[in-house]
Amino acid sequence: QVQLVESGGGLVQTGDSLRLSCAASGRTFSNLYISWFRQAPGKEREFVGTIHWDGGSTYYVDSVKGRFTISRDGAKNGVYLQMSSLQPADTAVYYCAAKYYTASTNYGNYDYWGQGTQVTVSS
Repeated sequence: QVQLVESGGGLVQTGDSLRLSCAASGRTFSNLYISWFRQAPGKEREFVGTIHWDGGSTYYVDSVKGRFTISRDGAKNGVYLQMSSLQPADTAVYYCAAKYYTASTNYGNYDYWGQGTQVTVSS
């Protein structure tokens, strides 16, 4: 079992930056992929990016490349989503999710989820 708790959401203005945190706990993190998804009202949950806990390799959806960065802190068991140049289109509930062994952009493949944190970008 892996438990995930997000924090750091809020209301920001266009062009601002925001950092979300995902605190992980539970069994081993070896071979774990932790990803960020987001879901806007009336839309399907969307993959944002992922990080491999062991090697730190990352992958992002095209719409956030160059603006969003995922990192991890092994000492704190934390994964972070640094978001910059935020736009109203980034408004959504952001979730962190985890799965073992293989990366995936499909939210249906993830076994562990946090409760989500709201990010609202005003124009």
